[in-house]
Amino acid sequence: MIESAILAPLYRTVRFWVVAFGVAILGGLGAARAQQFSADIVVQRDAATTPAGRLRLLDGKIRIETPEFADGFFLVDAAKPSAYFVRPGAGIYMDARQSSQLTRLLVPVDPDEPCRQWQAMAHLAGLADNGDWHCERTGEEMIQGRTTAVFHVVVGAGPAFFGWVDRERRIPLRIKREDGTVIAVENIRDEPQSASSFELPAGFRKFSPEALIEQIKQSDVWVADQKDKPQR
Repeated sequence: MIESAILAPLYRTVRFWVVAFGVAILGGLGAARAQQFSADIVVQRDAATTPAGRLRLLDGKIRIETPEFADGFFLVDAAKPSAYFVRPGAGIYMDARQSSQLTRLLVPVDPDEPCRQWQAMAHLAGLADNGDWHCERTGEEMIQGRTTAVFHVVVGAGPAFFGWVDRERRIPLRIKREDGTVIAVENIRDEPQSASSFELPAGFRKFSPEALIEQIKQSDVWVADQKDKPQR
């Protein structure tokens, strides 16, 4: 009886922490599942709204499909960071570089200090000469029923813009440029995403424009062309 009286409180304490740990784990898994969704990208300019593509997210990875690049899609991982354009028909992929501002702006960010991720993606695209980015929080605003943190973003020597970051989903729902153009993420749909859709397809080769130019320079055609050019 004495032993039971001593051990009973200990058992209750252990049981409490086991249950609490289990709830925390399940809650974490629920949050992870919640970060699977698809959405529409639209551009608003001069009171007109134009469809600009589709965005999908899984565990912080982004897939973007746009009408301008109908023969492929973008894969973005801001955590690495990396941004590729994949062309399934050609079996190749390449660095996205500056081909689309969407791969630099519509990425997961820190809702309290988004400039770090935005500047990292700009650096990846080759825009490192723009100087340091500064994010000044100007308040909060409800967009599509979701709480967003509003930032005025100063981009070194580049043009400033405003960003509305969804605090829960940790992505910008709206980007407004100085000329008034708005890039918005709308119609968010919580739905399962296939992990393979966010990975580079097996067997695809990386295409490098720089490497192709160097290869051409080493070819007989390039050499002959240079010989035919008048000398100054």
